[in-house]
Amino acid sequence: MKPVQLDAEPANVGATPTEYTTPTIKRRMAAFAYEGLLLVGVLMVAGFLYSSLTQMRHALVGTLGLQLFLLLVLAAYFGWFWTHGGQTVAMKAWQIRLVDSAGRALTPGRALWRFALAWLWFLPALATLRFGGLSSSAQIAGTLAAGVFGYALLAWLHPKGQFWHDVACGTRLIMWRPAPPASPAG
Repeated sequence: MKPVQLDAEPANVGATPTEYTTPTIKRRMAAFAYEGLLLVGVLMVAGFLYSSLTQMRHALVGTLGLQLFLLLVLAAYFGWFWTHGGQTVAMKAWQIRLVDSAGRALTPGRALWRFALAWLWFLPALATLRFGGLSSSAQIAGTLAAGVFGYALLAWLHPKGQFWHDVACGTRLIMWRPAPPASPAG
């Protein structure tokens, strides 16, 4: 991808490059997979906390409450990281940063809007599972993988290689390497 000049310096970060490049789809998908692994732990702890506090004794009783709680945990997780430095743990590992279209840090409203639109990764596959009557583990995994892969391929249709939910909410992913530490004055 060709470097893109942004209008403003990113906020709250020590590095100040003047050009930003869009990470490759391969890099973004690697960060996506790593984020998924990290979220398993986050959601397990949150689920344990919820079930302990609500005295949830059976997996099929109170499921809607648990799902809504986990959705709030995900929104808080992404909202916090995206508005405080623009990087989740996985994004830091893959040197990817989320900024608005002008290169600034996200506002809480824009972060929440992006979180909602990011469900486009999963909603078509989830609808297919629900209305197609698919329920085996292989069907679920295959349908979700096909949905995610198909959505990722849509980035090739965008002239700058951005995901469609980023285009819709005025955000973009950029390559971001922190500034090297300053050498001590001698």
